[in-house]
Amino acid sequence: MLHEALTSLSGSQVLSRAKEFFAERVPNNSAYLEKEGPAFATFRGQGGEEIALAVFVAPGGTRVRASTLLFDQAVNRFLSTLPASAGSSPA
Repeated sequence: MLHEALTSLSGSQVLSRAKEFFAERVPNNSAYLEKEGPAFATFRGQGGEEIALAVFVAPGGTRVRASTLLFDQAVNRFLSTLPASAGSSPA
C-alpha cells in the first residue's frame, strides 16, 4: 500500500526520524535500515518485508511517500508523528 504525507520538516529530518522510529518505536515489528540515499531509505523487517520511504520537495513543504505490504499500521503511525505543512489539509 502507498502512504503519503506533506510535512514542514526537511527531507533529511524525515529520514533521520524514520531510522529511529522504525528501529526503536515499533518493538513488535521493528524494521532496520537496509539502503539509504539523500532522498530515500529502505528498511527490512519481519520475514524480510520492506518499507520504502522517499522524500522530495513539494509546494508547501516536503512530500513523504512510503510503500509497504506488511507495515501499514507502523507507517501510518510514523507519518502521524510528522508536523503537518501549512499547505496540507486535514484528512
